[in-house]
Amino acid sequence: MTHSHSHAEPFAAPGHDHDACAQDVIARAERLCSARGARLTDMRRRVLEALAADHAPAGAYEVIERVTRAGERAPAPITVYRALDFLLAHGLAHRIESRNAFVACNHEHGAGGSEPVVFLICERCGAVGEASSPGFSAALEALARAAGFHARAPVIEIAGDCAHCQTEAKNEAKTAVS
Repeated sequence: MTHSHSHAEPFAAPGHDHDACAQDVIARAERLCSARGARLTDMRRRVLEALAADHAPAGAYEVIERVTRAGERAPAPITVYRALDFLLAHGLAHRIESRNAFVACNHEHGAGGSEPVVFLICERCGAVGEASSPGFSAALEALARAAGFHARAPVIEIAGDCAHCQTEAKNEAKTAVS
């Protein structure tokens, strides 16, 4: 199925500047690493840039393709997995379990992902939006606490259709009827 919208903006408000969004992800990573005394090495930065280039999740081997520069040898998978592990540990990226893929984090979360993250995953185009709210976070924490449970990495994945795909489906239905 062909989709007419960009995967870079499925959940963004009209006029979303994805280049600025990707630059914000890198600037945030630089700030956090500096504050924590962690090194954002060239490979870690390249992996994060590869993830920030699109809001669609990327598997590790797709990340390898994205970070390989013309004329260069592709990095070993273990090198990319180590960079991904670093980014995950510092809350700079997230793993989408249901897709076995990764996305850059574009929200402020604690290291180790202590704040719940909700992923809105479009089943039609594969794009992923990230959402969180203090109210949801407090409610989920209270729910876990009431059960005597400590959440290590609270992540919720919600599958459905993004606004762009919903609009596209409505337009396709109108065209089919006419």
